[in-house]
Amino acid sequence: MKNCERIANLALAGLTLAPLVVRVNPNLNVVLTACLTVFVGCFRSVKDSPPTETMSKEHAMRFPLVGSAMLLSLFLLFKFLSKDLVNAVLTAYFFVLGTVALSATLLPAISRFLPNLWNDVVTVWTFPYFKSLEVEFTKSQVVAGIPGFFFCAWYAWKKHWLANNILGLSFCIQGIEMLSLGSFKTGGILLVGLFFYDIFWVFFTPVMVSVAKSFDAPIKLLFPTGDALRPYSMLGLGDIVIPGIFVALALRFDVSRRSKPQYFTSAFVGYVAGVVLTIVVMNWFQAAQPALLYIVPAVIGFLASHCIWNGDIKPLMAFDESKSTEGEVDKAHEE
Repeated sequence: MKNCERIANLALAGLTLAPLVVRVNPNLNVVLTACLTVFVGCFRSVKDSPPTETMSKEHAMRFPLVGSAMLLSLFLLFKFLSKDLVNAVLTAYFFVLGTVALSATLLPAISRFLPNLWNDVVTVWTFPYFKSLEVEFTKSQVVAGIPGFFFCAWYAWKKHWLANNILGLSFCIQGIEMLSLGSFKTGGILLVGLFFYDIFWVFFTPVMVSVAKSFDAPIKLLFPTGDALRPYSMLGLGDIVIPGIFVALALRFDVSRRSKPQYFTSAFVGYVAGVVLTIVVMNWFQAAQPALLYIVPAVIGFLASHCIWNGDIKPLMAFDESKSTEGEVDKAHEE
């Protein structure tokens, strides 16, 4: 699987850069970029030890409410304050966040070429006058942070769509890699809650579409269309990360059983089908669509159907990643 992961990384990088030199169909670009990002993030999420923190059912149930509050707050900020002022503050915030995310994304590739001591020895730096605040880092992380810093500076200066997309993809990959749902029950609660969240804010209010168009920050991917009236197609990062962490859980479930990634495959195929259906419906009605309306039923439906067919519903529902034993073999990364 390691070779597949490398190919996916290269394909994602090539697809991201391709619109600079050739015209890429935006619909195809959306589908391929979203699917490749989920694929890469899922395999990066497989670790030798279980995650230290997982999402609880209570957090999953509150997530749509918290998301709604944040979305409405942003809508009101853009409505009553200067859009330039709000975006300036957000740019500063995402400059820091983007540097960290991009550095973490680049770190595995960069660390291969650095001495082992640079990767292993951790330096602890304490903030002056705030002794309780500490930052731990390695020299490799500092090296990876240099291109991340300058890249984010370019984004803040130019706001180029390519810079936006690379930062957005870094957020997605890091989100899928680092976030854990813990169990499929929690994942189901989260996905179903956000299914209704997406429908409400897209179909019944102008809030989400308005914020997406006003929010000048890498919370969405931009795909050049070549149309002066509608220069970009957009895909929210949540439409990649939220289903992505569920698909990643399916992959780690397969790994915990030391089996081929069969349930990952079914969940991933469901994600692909959901994204394709979103694009088809969007073009048919020529209107923005809540992607999770199509992605959530597809991902859960494909995975559930496969489990029912194999008679593995009980093991899947009983799976709790937070209780997994350490030292599981990473079969997904075998040659």
